[in-house]
Amino acid sequence: MEETPGTNRIAERKLRDKQARRAQIVTAARRIAELEGWPNVTVRRLADEISYSQPVLYAHFGSREGIVAAVAIEGFQELGLALEKVRKRAKRGSAIASVANAYLEFAASYPALYEAMFSLSLTVPFGEAATPPELRFAFSQLLELFQQQTPTPEVLTELFWASLHGIAELTRTKRFPPSRQKERVKTLVQLFSLPKEETTRRIQP
Repeated sequence: MEETPGTNRIAERKLRDKQARRAQIVTAARRIAELEGWPNVTVRRLADEISYSQPVLYAHFGSREGIVAAVAIEGFQELGLALEKVRKRAKRGSAIASVANAYLEFAASYPALYEAMFSLSLTVPFGEAATPPELRFAFSQLLELFQQQTPTPEVLTELFWASLHGIAELTRTKRFPPSRQKERVKTLVQLFSLPKEETTRRIQP
């Protein structure tokens, strides 16, 4: 049976409605998490918050963990866009510093979102064939900083990312005093801004 233009319009409207509901659920989860913490983000609470039945939420995400994963994926897309913006606008030689500051600002501005991305238990694969494109996109913005600096830019990127994440988490949990943050970032940037020849020499066996 051939589809008619009317049938196509109905299917498109249903798809738009589904996407709108998903976005509404994710937005509500983020809002509750930022205001009250992730323990208060439950399927029941979300259903009450957006006036949908719990089966509707389960139909879209399968579980609470599926909702948290959707939030995390959205967060990686937003982080990637924030890093891309500052990286492309940075003056020559200042991209690493610009990206480092943007990363830490993102983590500080959206603590619950950052927690979903990195601290909560996720079913989202990292560094695998099935890794979502949003995660790859965010990582690629860090990778771009070191593409010409070493034969193994992925490793240097991972170490830079680990350093930023450590600073973000230790600052958030008040293990690092905020008074030294500028000096901390400045030193980190210096460590990762070595000339290509020096970087290659230091990481060779």
